[in-house]
Amino acid sequence: MTTADDAAAPGSRGPFTAAEETAMRAALDAARLGVRGANPVVGAALLGADGTLLHVGHHRGAGTEHAEVDALRQAHEAGTPLHGTTMVVTLEPCRHTGRTGPCAEAILAAGIPRVVYAVADGTETAGGGGAFLAEHGVSVAHGLLEREARELNDRWFLAQRRRRPFVSLKIAQSLDGRVAAADGTSQWITGAPARAEGHALRTRVDAILMGGGTLRLDDPALTARAEDGTPLARQPFRAVMSTRPVPDDARVRRGVAPDAPDDGLFVHLPTHDPHEALAELRSRGVGHVLVEGGPTVSAAFLAEDLVDELWLYQAPVLLGEGAAAVAPLGIGTLADARRWRSDPVGLPGGVPAVGSVGEDCRWHLAPAAPPVIEPPAVPDHHLI
Repeated sequence: MTTADDAAAPGSRGPFTAAEETAMRAALDAARLGVRGANPVVGAALLGADGTLLHVGHHRGAGTEHAEVDALRQAHEAGTPLHGTTMVVTLEPCRHTGRTGPCAEAILAAGIPRVVYAVADGTETAGGGGAFLAEHGVSVAHGLLEREARELNDRWFLAQRRRRPFVSLKIAQSLDGRVAAADGTSQWITGAPARAEGHALRTRVDAILMGGGTLRLDDPALTARAEDGTPLARQPFRAVMSTRPVPDDARVRRGVAPDAPDDGLFVHLPTHDPHEALAELRSRGVGHVLVEGGPTVSAAFLAEDLVDELWLYQAPVLLGEGAAAVAPLGIGTLADARRWRSDPVGLPGGVPAVGSVGEDCRWHLAPAAPPVIEPPAVPDHHLI
């Protein structure tokens, strides 16, 4: 699919050499080693003048080196000459300074004469790197393996298009799909290894969101902790989506230091509308939300197609009764079921989409149906 932004992108759409296609496939494979979230998964490859694949880099998550910089660092450490090289990237190099510097400027400073990227970035903050490079004399081409690159980040593109955070949903359930027993007890259905993975996921997001039912039943702190219970260095926002007040003594208000003053990370979202909740979190700079909200909140996000990835942990436990993992979605027949597919892009280090975590089973899933990328309401060349 070609968007208006792609059509207006600088440089040519080919032809491309066989070596450039090989390099792009290597970059796509590297991108799949990354983690999903506020940033897209991106890979980059450096190609020698003779077509030799020199170095391959990838982005490992928010705050880490971008793929292009990763490849450039490898070249610097190896003493690789960059004269006549080509940088091949799965996504247009960024022009944005955030936790890291702009990749387009790093490429220009390195003296690389040619850049080939698969798909335009187009976001308000990061887009425009291709134009910047072309304006400074770099040969720029785009569109190589565009379909594969777009599919790799299809839900990230959708979240950017709709101006909302990327949303992960985590569910820990029994074999029969229960998240609590008949008496309401739920701690703990899954074992310690699965819970440790959940806390590692918490450190990678910008906000954790739960509903009022979970707040009243479990009184969770929503903090990110190590296996021994000590708080981890990076703590996300702790958000409660509920029209009822949050008690002053709720653990979610206090964070990792119960006796300390408010740390500024607690957010009350007085709504039942997940779109409103996401809009408020986005206004606070949140790019990635983890929903751990209980059956009602999970259903609210699922019903609105707001879940971009699903982490499902299933314990070898049978409860028979108790709260279902997801409240009713209004689906009356199997033909209308919401279907999901295994997503091999997930935890750092290329952990498989389906596997065991201690005695529990983990599935990393994405919506099976490709997202509908609707045109913007008004012309906006910053958007994909």
